[in-house]
Amino acid sequence: MMPYKTLPIILKDMKILLIGGGKVALQKAEVMQRNGVNFAIVSKEFIPEFQSITAQKQIKEFAVSDVNSFFIVVDATGSKELMQRLLEHKHTHNFLYNCVDVPEVCDFFFAALVEYGSVKVAVSSSGASPTLAKALRDKIKRDLPKNLALLNEDLQSKRTQGIINMQEAKIATNKLLGKVYLVGCGTGDVELLTMKAYKLIKSVDVVFLDHLIAQEIIDIIPQETQQIFVGKQKGFHSIKQEEINAQLKEFAQKGLTVARLKSGDPYVFGRGSEEALSMVEAGITVEVVPGISSAIAGPLLAGIAPTARGYATNMSIVSAHLAGNRVNLEWIPMLKYNNHTVVVLMGISRAREIRKCAQNIGVDMQKSVAVISNASRSNQSVLTGTLAELDALCKDALRPALIVIGDVVNLHDKLPKYEYLQD
Repeated sequence: MMPYKTLPIILKDMKILLIGGGKVALQKAEVMQRNGVNFAIVSKEFIPEFQSITAQKQIKEFAVSDVNSFFIVVDATGSKELMQRLLEHKHTHNFLYNCVDVPEVCDFFFAALVEYGSVKVAVSSSGASPTLAKALRDKIKRDLPKNLALLNEDLQSKRTQGIINMQEAKIATNKLLGKVYLVGCGTGDVELLTMKAYKLIKSVDVVFLDHLIAQEIIDIIPQETQQIFVGKQKGFHSIKQEEINAQLKEFAQKGLTVARLKSGDPYVFGRGSEEALSMVEAGITVEVVPGISSAIAGPLLAGIAPTARGYATNMSIVSAHLAGNRVNLEWIPMLKYNNHTVVVLMGISRAREIRKCAQNIGVDMQKSVAVISNASRSNQSVLTGTLAELDALCKDALRPALIVIGDVVNLHDKLPKYEYLQD
């Protein structure tokens, strides 16, 4: 149980007396000056940094009578003798007293402030722990949008003109506070998430996810976080992209923080740019968090180095799938290049077309091929063979999967591979 019953309030147009000229007093003076508070200072001496403080300063020995024209007094001297004199003076004179770091004698406490112009968020531990209050303040400051001051100025201007529209103010505020994160979730292993992605998944209000997100990543979402499933599979688009965009906007415009979990990296064949553009056009704050693309991590986890010296001097990442369930084969001629690695995403169901097109244009059908399924997950598998065998390799391959074509596949039996370790 807290020893003090407190109520945070905002005092306006109060004149304050600050006693002291050292570092502690300077910290209080800087806060009051930054907030436009009317205050005076009295001290026998001042450290040089007080030159930046424009308040009235009296260089003198303090006398208790100095407080008589003030209703609020802040004692930053650290002197127990002075504290006792002021407490005695309070018996006959009416003023509120704050003695820095001595909460038991204080009439009020300074809160840890987050300041955005005239918008102020005060955090108080009721004197129990200024360290805790400052840590919470810093957390709030990181999370709140930087342009709160501009919105408040606009609302103040309208209020001054007699224009008060509560619904409009609520919409504008929620729009400012709401935010969408497009979070790259990599290949599925929680340990391969970036620290930022991990923290966001644990802290946002709402999470949007689909069937590509690994269960072990879903398992770290807090129970209190709302989960929205927007599963999309090739040929079975249960929710259209436009509807996903609309839902992201809807939740953000309620003032909520939203994480759209994207397999791999949001901008590598993940339609993340479409979602980001949609948020930008709606005036919603959006942040894209990189993830490890399977196009990069998949080969590595299978013991394949896509640009290993002596095997490949170039690397291309392509998709065999286009919107409208159309096939993309424009990249096939690259298979004729020497010392070149091609990583094919969304190509498993197009294996026959890829093989036939390559054969028709004279590609060496003995080129090495690897089909990597569920990279970094407990059921990761790797099948190797030649381009001529691509249909058979892909026929029973688990999804999601990717195809690697090139001499680098021959490293598969030599380089270290991913091992799934379960706690």
